[in-house]
Amino acid sequence: MSVSTEFYRIKRLPPYVFAEVNKLKAALRKEGQDIIDFGFGNPDLPTPQHVIDKLVETVQKPRTTGYSVSRGINGLRQACSRYYKRRFDVDLDFETEIVATIGSKEGFANLAQAITAPGDVIYAPDPSYPLHAYGFVIAGAKIQPIPAITADEYLAGVKAALAVADKPPMAIVVCFPSNPTGHTAELGFYQEIVDIAREKNIIVLSDLAYSEIYFGEKPPSIFQIEGAKDVAVETISLSKTYSMAGWRMGFAVGSPHLIAALARVKSYLDYGAFTPIQVAACAALDGPQDCVDEARDVYRNRRDVMVEAFGRAGWELPSPDASMFVWAPLPEKLRAMGSLEFSKQLMINASAAVSPGVGFGENGEGYVRLALVENEQRIRQAARNIRTWLDTV
Repeated sequence: MSVSTEFYRIKRLPPYVFAEVNKLKAALRKEGQDIIDFGFGNPDLPTPQHVIDKLVETVQKPRTTGYSVSRGINGLRQACSRYYKRRFDVDLDFETEIVATIGSKEGFANLAQAITAPGDVIYAPDPSYPLHAYGFVIAGAKIQPIPAITADEYLAGVKAALAVADKPPMAIVVCFPSNPTGHTAELGFYQEIVDIAREKNIIVLSDLAYSEIYFGEKPPSIFQIEGAKDVAVETISLSKTYSMAGWRMGFAVGSPHLIAALARVKSYLDYGAFTPIQVAACAALDGPQDCVDEARDVYRNRRDVMVEAFGRAGWELPSPDASMFVWAPLPEKLRAMGSLEFSKQLMINASAAVSPGVGFGENGEGYVRLALVENEQRIRQAARNIRTWLDTV
């Protein structure tokens, strides 16, 4: 008798589209092909030196390498509270309204586990970061995808779905600035979402991972809306803001009731992030912020170079308002390929890796996501490769 491989939660997950692209990328690199990689949103900028210095200082102190605190050390939660006050003029109680998480991804996934019962319905944006839907799928929920290229489209879709629903969903997920589209939302969007949630007793989960990578108006927080704490939790991350992706440091903030539920689940699963990382994260949040401005300028310049160079190569790209991504429709003459096949052919023929849009939901078909994680020289080289390829098809 063999052990079953048909596990319930695994069966509920679709094939991971990005794995297919990554497998091809590895094979081509093994053959010696120089792949210019826009596929993975992994920051290439260095972590600020004062943050590294604080990590090194702390790790050499006695008693900092043992178990930490699942909710996050007091100083870190206080630093998060100060960030929200400074950035959004929002007051948060560090004791009851903030939990430090091992990256925002962990916080989001464990919150889904904490609040979801099998069969619960969740409204999730489509396209969106896969965890926004599949964190709840793993927890046993049913996802109702709502078209979400822009915030206005998503809001209209939520209202239309509610108008015909037998009962409201348990939760609504929002993510602006959006991964993958780069679109932002204004305070009016959050006002309407909060009004709907309070009226119909719906939880709102807001992902604000790209709060500091913006090229126009500063993206708002849902908690700038009065009453949002009654219904909402927001996740944020240091990964992109301070180029600390591998450090795995983030927060969930908001409704004390929901934060308590997340904290209870986490207490069974982890002892929190490594204490020296938490102390270094305090240095990031409380220290000089010119490093954030400099990183934002780098991403803006890369965006502008990519839009201009790819356009001259024959591939018109929209210019995103925020995030470290460009959400690009396939070139017109190759649109019939679909996003997955296009991503493969682009890599084979132009040595450029991108993420197929279909991996972000059905409404992502016809698009690819390009991460701004290669320098300007490499972006221009990719554009030359793409122009050569497009001229032959």
